[in-house]
Amino acid sequence: MNKFVRNLIMWVVFLAVAGAAPHVLGIVKTNVLVELATFALFAVSLNLLLSFTGVLSFGHALFYGVGAYTTALLLYHVEGFPLIPALLLSGLAAGLAGLILSPLLVRVTGTAFAMLTLAFGQLMYILCLKFREVTGGEDGVAGYDIPPLNIPGVASLDMLDSTVFYYFTVVVCVIGIMIMWFFTKTPLGQVVVGIRDNSLRVDYLGYRVRHTKAIIFALSGFFAGIAGSLFALFQGVVSTDGVLHVMVSFYPIMAILIGGIGTFFGPILGSGILIVLEDMIMRYTERAELVTGLLFIIVVLYVPGGFVWLWMGLVARFKARKLRMSKEVEA
Repeated sequence: MNKFVRNLIMWVVFLAVAGAAPHVLGIVKTNVLVELATFALFAVSLNLLLSFTGVLSFGHALFYGVGAYTTALLLYHVEGFPLIPALLLSGLAAGLAGLILSPLLVRVTGTAFAMLTLAFGQLMYILCLKFREVTGGEDGVAGYDIPPLNIPGVASLDMLDSTVFYYFTVVVCVIGIMIMWFFTKTPLGQVVVGIRDNSLRVDYLGYRVRHTKAIIFALSGFFAGIAGSLFALFQGVVSTDGVLHVMVSFYPIMAILIGGIGTFFGPILGSGILIVLEDMIMRYTERAELVTGLLFIIVVLYVPGGFVWLWMGLVARFKARKLRMSKEVEA
């Protein structure tokens, strides 16, 4: 079976499972899948920085929060504001935040970059906490109406229907993830990988390293903002602790490391593991963070590459064993 046929079968299976999920699992589990899809988009957006650009951000919640607050404020203050423009404007606002911060961020790497992003994230947290007149402070922004999805000449879909919102979220997240995947395969995406491996050599080749980093910051921020916008639409309330807390920045890092750092689809697997595990644990105890934290420690200590690399290693070992056995039979 060649690679194209295998990928086609995987996509058919995925679409069939995703399409049947809300009709089989019910409302509660469907909402868990909505949370999973949104979190996966957020984690993949951070993975563009961590795995492909080689920089660790401790403040990625800044872009997530900008997207969430933009959607909430637009829908709260502008009656009848359309759904898709609200979603896109939220992503653009987060991307613009990435561009505004990029003149400082592109000049540092390593620990300095991580601490600077953490500082910016906490600065945004405090600003949204103190400007109660705009953001609602600790109470956040709530009471806004979720607009329907209007398809001209076709239909108007009610986003308050959990099944409709599930399909909408899955479509948006799949499109966003596929755009980011396609970006990693473009020449610009390969330059980004080159910057991760040896930025000095890329600079000698004539590429603008800082400008390229600014583009990737804006792109990563844009899709994090889209994820934040989906969160605002799903929850119906946006607060500082919900979208800008430091733990909101750490969760996607955990998903990347658990799923498989250095891979594109590892964060999706990690997001699924974390969300499903937390849903199962919350049935019995409220100490879900304790269990997920222990899982994170175990993965870091014993499976440092994450579950994707563990699987790839097992497959490679199986193939090597099969090849060795076939040579022994021939001999």
